[in-house]
Amino acid sequence: MAPRPDKPGAMARAEERAAWLVLAPSLVLFLAFTVVPVISAFIISFTEWNLFNAVNFVGFGNYVGLLHDEIFLKVLGNTGYFVLVSVPIQIAIALLCALALNRGVRGQTFFRVVYFLPVVTSTVAAALVWSWLFNSNFGLINAGLSLVGVTDLPKWMGSTKWAMPAVIIVSIWQNLGYAMVLFLAGLQNIHQEVRDAAELDGATGWDRFWTITLPLLSPTMFFVLIISIIGSFQVFELVFVMTKAGPANATNTLVYYIYQNGFQFYQMGYASAAAMILFLIVLVFTLAQYRLQDRWVHYG
Repeated sequence: MAPRPDKPGAMARAEERAAWLVLAPSLVLFLAFTVVPVISAFIISFTEWNLFNAVNFVGFGNYVGLLHDEIFLKVLGNTGYFVLVSVPIQIAIALLCALALNRGVRGQTFFRVVYFLPVVTSTVAAALVWSWLFNSNFGLINAGLSLVGVTDLPKWMGSTKWAMPAVIIVSIWQNLGYAMVLFLAGLQNIHQEVRDAAELDGATGWDRFWTITLPLLSPTMFFVLIISIIGSFQVFELVFVMTKAGPANATNTLVYYIYQNGFQFYQMGYASAAAMILFLIVLVFTLAQYRLQDRWVHYG
């Protein structure tokens, strides 16, 4: 008598084939628009190519040139400044807003919508509106500052000192709602019984926040930190619309610098090398966070 086929094994293989069939369109798109472009950019970074002439292999020449490029070094500093200032402030404000909304304030749904609206607003449209608000001649922000007695009004986007803070303010405003919603979801997953037990033990509100709320919220904090850092390194639209990287490259960031070299100066090899450096920086920051998460992230 012939052995019976392994029905569980056959069923598992059929489910696996079905899964690959469902995933195939997404995998094809991922390969076509992510993997292949990244590999192509890596190869192009070792060449000198302006889209029109023949490709000239230069080895590590583009990378050496970048490390000796004063503008690129300034761009690195600008990007680091943007990330180091915007990310902590954005996370802190988002957490405070989430804590306030989690207390069951009246109109909680309304405030969620209000805070989240900038996230779904077109970045270009928002940047245009904020450009008018920051206008040094007729902008509402300087008008408000003058009403409270400020005489030395900032030039904002016309100043090397204030242009980057203006971009940071808009970035925080636009991305605050997303981080706040994530924090609010994390807070609502913390059982009230845990807080009540700590309160019965005599813990103050501050003690409960540091010893209960913050540790239990750390996985959400970790996720928000990762996506905020990655997003901050990729800032482009705000710089492009509000300042055009000026004045004197005061707001020029890595992505805008890549855009300039690739699509304005047609130095595709140089731009690709800068893109690879950006990729390496983001990768290092992300891996560092994953390595350090055991020290402060508490699951369960």
